Amino acid sequence: MVNRIGIVGMGYVGLTLAAGLARNGFEVHGVDSEPRVREALSAGRVHLYEPGLTEALRDTLGRNLFVHPTLPPDLDAAVICVSTPVRDGTSTPVRDGTSTPVRDGTRQPDLTNVAAAATEIARRCGPQTLVVVRSTVPVGTSRRVVLPALTAAWGRARLVMAPERTIQGQALRELTELPQVVGGLDDDSRRAGVALFGRLARQVVPVSSLETAELVKLANNCHTDLIYAYGNEIALLAGAHGVDPLEVVRAANHDYPRPDLARPGFVGGSCLSKDPYLFGASAPAHTPLLVAAARQRNEQLPVQVAETVIGRLRQLRGATAGATLAVLGWAYKGWPPTDDMRGAAIVAMLPAFDRAGLRVLGHDPLVADEVIRAHGGEPVSLDKAFSEADAVLVLNDHPDYRGLPVGTLLPGTAVRFVYDSWRILDEESVRAAGVHYESLGYRPAGELV
Repeated sequence: MVNRIGIVGMGYVGLTLAAGLARNGFEVHGVDSEPRVREALSAGRVHLYEPGLTEALRDTLGRNLFVHPTLPPDLDAAVICVSTPVRDGTSTPVRDGTSTPVRDGTRQPDLTNVAAAATEIARRCGPQTLVVVRSTVPVGTSRRVVLPALTAAWGRARLVMAPERTIQGQALRELTELPQVVGGLDDDSRRAGVALFGRLARQVVPVSSLETAELVKLANNCHTDLIYAYGNEIALLAGAHGVDPLEVVRAANHDYPRPDLARPGFVGGSCLSKDPYLFGASAPAHTPLLVAAARQRNEQLPVQVAETVIGRLRQLRGATAGATLAVLGWAYKGWPPTDDMRGAAIVAMLPAFDRAGLRVLGHDPLVADEVIRAHGGEPVSLDKAFSEADAVLVLNDHPDYRGLPVGTLLPGTAVRFVYDSWRILDEESVRAAGVHYESLGYRPAGELV
C-alpha cells in the first residue's frame, strides 16, 4: 500500500496536494528548489493564499508532513507538481525533449522543470516507486520526457498521469470532492494510481493511457477559455450595437436547456493563460484554430479596455499625462479570492498606462503592497484610491468591492470616470455623483461616445 509520498514542487498544486494527503493520513515529504519556500514552510508560514492551508500546515507539519531540499529514499510514490510555463520566442528542441516548438513561434512550453523532477526521482527512488505526473503538460510529455529518465535509471517504471483539476480558493475541498482522473503506463501502474487517489477523493476515473489523462486536463481548461472568450465576443458585439451584454446573457440563459452563456470578464491565472499553448503544442499536424482564437480574444481584452480607459480620460481631461488612475483588483480574479498575479489583466494594461503618462494607484484585498509596487503601482487604501484619482478601474470581483459605498466615496473627489469591469458597483450611485460609468461592452444611453 502507498503510504510514504514525496511531492516535487511546493507551489499551488504541490502544497495543496501535500496538505490534502497529510490530512488523510499519508506521510508526505515535500521538496522545492526555492530556499525561501522551504524556509517559510518549515516555519509554518504559507507563501501563497489558499483558504485552509495555514490550518492544514499547523495540523500536519512535523507530524506527517515534512519539507526537504531533496527527496528522501524509500518512497512509495513520488508526485511531480512543478510549473510548466510557456516562454516567448522560438528555440530549437533539445535532445531530452524539454522544449516543444509552437507553430506560431511565439509561446513555447518549457518542460525543463518536468525533466529535472523526473531526473531527481530517478536518482533518489527506485522501480518500486509509483511516479505520478500532476503538472499540466502537452500530450505525450509523460511518456516522452518523464519515462525515459526513469527507465534509464531503473530499467522499468510504474508511471501514471493524474492531472490537477482544482480551482484556486477551493483547492482543499475540491481535492476530495472532484473526480480524480488517472491514466497509467500499464495496468499495474493504473491500478496503483487508482488505489492512491481512491484514498484521497470520493471518486476516481481510470482512463486507458497517460496521453488520455494529459488531454483530459487540457480539454477541460481550453473549453473554459473558449466559453469565456465567447462571452467576451458577445459583449464586444453588444457594445457595438448599444446593447447591454448582461441583458443578452440573462435573457439567453433564462430557462433555456442548452449550455449557459458566460458573462464577460477577464480570463487569467496560471492555467487558462498557459494551457491553450500546451494544447497547441500537442497538435502534431495543425494549429487548433478554435482554441488559438479564443486565447487571442481573451488576451486582447485587457489591452482593449486599457485603451478605452485612456481614451475616456483624454475626452474628459483633454490629456492623460499626469492623470491618476486607481486600479482596484490586481489579482487575476476576485472570486474565489486569490493573490495570484499570473495572467492578471493589470499586467497587460500597465505598458499602455505608462505610455499614456498615467500615475497608477493600486488596491487589492490580498495582493501584497510590495507586489503592486514591483509591477509599477502605488499601493493605497480604498479611501485614498477614490480621493486621489481622476478615474477608477475595477478589474476583479472580490467580495470587498461588491457593495462599495460609491455614493459616499465619489462626491467631492476628482473622479470623472469609473470603469466597472464586472458590473459589481451601484451604477446609479456612480452616475448620480456626476461620474461617467462604463463596463465591458456597456455604456449607458446618453453617456460619452
